[in-house]
Amino acid sequence: MTTDAVQAFADPSRRAILDCLLAGERPVSEVVATLGLSQPAVSQHLRVLLDARLVTVRRDGRRRLYQASSEGLEALHTEVERYWQAALTQMKQDLEGNAPRAAPSDRSER
Repeated sequence: MTTDAVQAFADPSRRAILDCLLAGERPVSEVVATLGLSQPAVSQHLRVLLDARLVTVRRDGRRRLYQASSEGLEALHTEVERYWQAALTQMKQDLEGNAPRAAPSDRSER
């Protein structure tokens, strides 16, 4: 997993598009109608989500149907979970008083 997926997911409009696509395949026109964004904006966001492998696309005649990618979202979850576990470990150390402490200063008191 690259940081591309994390950066793609960080954008609120892209998260809204992913929310829309979680219900199943949708053409761009449905995403536009649901979210009230412009068609060019949705298309640009979908391109970023595709590049980050968070959505997939399938041709159906002249239409393109987009869907959230379970594999991409699972990889994103794994990446975010790594940070979450590190934060939990740090909080536990802080609460238990086991946090690394700064080295004492070499300045002598006068």
